[in-house]
Amino acid sequence: MESQAIAFNAELLRRYDRPGPRYTSYPTAPQFHAGFGARELRAVASASNGDPIPRRLSLYVHVPFCASPCFYCGCNRIITRDTARGEAYLARLYREIALTAPLFDRDREVIQLHFGGGTPNFLSPAQLREVVDTLRSHFHFSDADERDLSIELDPRFVSPADIAELAAAGFNRASFGVQDFDPEVQVAVNRIQSVEETRAVVDACRGNGFRSVNIDLIYGLPKQTREGFARTLDIVTGMRPDRVAVYGYAHLPELFKPQKQIVGADLPDAETRLALLQLAIERLTAAGYCYIGMDHFALPDDELALAQARGGLHRNFMGYTTHADSDLVGLGVSAISHVGDSFSQNPRDLPSWQAALDEGRLPVFRGMRLDEDDQLRADLIQQLMCQGEIPMAALERRYGIDFAAYFADALAKLQPLAEDGLVRIEADRITVTSRGRMLLRNIAMCFDRYLDQPVTDARPRFSRAI
Repeated sequence: MESQAIAFNAELLRRYDRPGPRYTSYPTAPQFHAGFGARELRAVASASNGDPIPRRLSLYVHVPFCASPCFYCGCNRIITRDTARGEAYLARLYREIALTAPLFDRDREVIQLHFGGGTPNFLSPAQLREVVDTLRSHFHFSDADERDLSIELDPRFVSPADIAELAAAGFNRASFGVQDFDPEVQVAVNRIQSVEETRAVVDACRGNGFRSVNIDLIYGLPKQTREGFARTLDIVTGMRPDRVAVYGYAHLPELFKPQKQIVGADLPDAETRLALLQLAIERLTAAGYCYIGMDHFALPDDELALAQARGGLHRNFMGYTTHADSDLVGLGVSAISHVGDSFSQNPRDLPSWQAALDEGRLPVFRGMRLDEDDQLRADLIQQLMCQGEIPMAALERRYGIDFAAYFADALAKLQPLAEDGLVRIEADRITVTSRGRMLLRNIAMCFDRYLDQPVTDARPRFSRAI
């Protein structure tokens, strides 16, 4: 990474603010297809067991339920207050765990477990502990100090006493959604959440030995103003979370029905949206946070910042992580796995996922095997998104290619970005400059061979870069 500094250029960001993938994977999920199913997953899992040094495992558990709808949300979730649905969901989740665990040798340690949603704390602390215990009975969990057990929590539905129970179950990282503390914004997005209840659970995490706390914010929400968002940023930096994620709201009501509740006229215009982003960058960097990349900030002594400094940062469907040397196993409705040279995904609708498990089948409805070109480009984009550079010479050695010849088309697409000062093309590497750090998606798009394919129902359009 050339520098921790970010050069904010509003005119440049306006010009490059166009739709593109977030690159939590390459190829991206729209490329997955029905030709990859349970049989293919069994084959790649078996092959992944053959390494002389067993690769570790990262587990992801999706809990789809939420007690109330947040209008901005684009996640796969089901709105209900019927807690009995959680019990029924867990019964099938345990079937999936029992079907999936035997695919992996017992000497493959679990180094990371993450609960996402939805709202994972729709389940009670006792239920969450039961899930962890069930996973422990089927998988071999590592005892290493760097083992992560993390969970996304809605502060409105969790108490300090719940945090103590989660800590006792082994959780050591938590992520809290805040979005914005401004009352008008909260009403507009149907998420009323006080500073006090948020601070109470953040403090409870620290008091119960959690290693890391993350807070999520969103800019571009209805009714947001520079003054209101400044107050939110001041409150959040005062809480001193280890990590802060600042996402741009993607208004895609044709894809996400809850967003139809948002009045378009209430959304900030392009100038205000950019001003909100600039404000977030200025306040967070002034408070001592390092920009990791793609919306994420971390304190200098946080493991994400340390991993980036030593070249060990990784990006996947869970965001940025320090566990690059692991296969990802997704469990639950819509969950995605990345095992060996493959991606696979469970059904996105609950009935299809349930039906597969009721029939005793692994619930895989689509996926793909990566060919050599996919693996090369995935490696390149991973280096770009995590380290802010493309190590051309290293990629040539690793894949036996002539970089300039192989990527002639991509380099031609990259040239205007170089002329705008977003990247510096050197003899052995391409380095992202301080001007380009906010535009990693645009740089990666130059190397994405799938972007020229037409947009269809199977390949929906992406959110905007800014």
